Amino acid sequence: MGGGRERKALVKRAHESIAKGSKSFAVASWLFDKDTRDRSHLLYAWCRRCDDIADGQDYGGTLKLDESSAQDRVAAIRILTHRALEGQPTADIAFDALGQVASETGITREMADDVIDGFALDAQGWRPRSEGDLMRYCYHVAGAVGVMMARVMGVPADASETLDRACDLGLAFQLNNIARDVSEDDAAGRCYIPEEWLAEYDIPPGQHMKPQYRRQLVKIVQRMVKMAQQHEAAARAGAAHLKFRQRWAVLAAANIYGAIGQEVVSQAELAWDHRIHTSTLEKLGHVTAAFKEAIAGSWEPQEMPTWTRGTLMVMARMAQPVADIPHTPLRDEDVRRKED
Repeated sequence: MGGGRERKALVKRAHESIAKGSKSFAVASWLFDKDTRDRSHLLYAWCRRCDDIADGQDYGGTLKLDESSAQDRVAAIRILTHRALEGQPTADIAFDALGQVASETGITREMADDVIDGFALDAQGWRPRSEGDLMRYCYHVAGAVGVMMARVMGVPADASETLDRACDLGLAFQLNNIARDVSEDDAAGRCYIPEEWLAEYDIPPGQHMKPQYRRQLVKIVQRMVKMAQQHEAAARAGAAHLKFRQRWAVLAAANIYGAIGQEVVSQAELAWDHRIHTSTLEKLGHVTAAFKEAIAGSWEPQEMPTWTRGTLMVMARMAQPVADIPHTPLRDEDVRRKED
């Protein structure tokens, strides 16, 4: 595994990837013990690389993406991922990193394919029609990553309740990110607000960033952040099943990403005039608060989220193409009558 590369080299490059790509996750991940931290960075390197390839950004890689379509780039991601999980070299260090961490933690091809299916939706120019569509997308791009992170932390494959809560945390992260990035997504020709929500608030398709609809947009985002808070509360309760340092890191991440959604709601109509982020001092405050909560314990949520990992997995499977019908002839021994 690891494409024949030394594990030390893979971890070093993974540290560089997270330092460059996500300051919020980097802060939380350094609360892990060394083994969990290294493995989480290996997984992050793969996620970051997939995201870059899907967007046509081939930073330091060997793929020729200049003239490739979005669908071709997703196909390349899937092929390299499957090679890495089969223990074959990929000539791309981030995919080799996935092969390494998968061999150590039991991350499966199905888990990885769930994440890649999210990139495939974006490549198709897909937009959510219903709330369920939105949550299925969030499952692919973040909930499934949460499940993989749980495996990185040593959560057994049969610990369904804990894996469900890990998925909840990923869903919360993505909902907050979507709320923050409404303007950026619109500029890129993307919209993750369900069409049914837009219709409910009398916003014509593609017009949600227009000034005259800003008040309605604020209400939609408040609704989205409230959903994120429900999933976050469920995830906090699930963190009780983790080791102390893992619990601390998870709660710190929940605080940091949760603050993003809260700030979007707080700034209301001004939320998209600039990109919302948390300062280093604020992150340290969230880490301190998480430390106290990791010791004292989290409150049980008053209401569990409507959208569960099981429901979203069924929706994801149902949305996949129908499998081909096998054409293998049936054995006919003892079916036809033998000639006398």
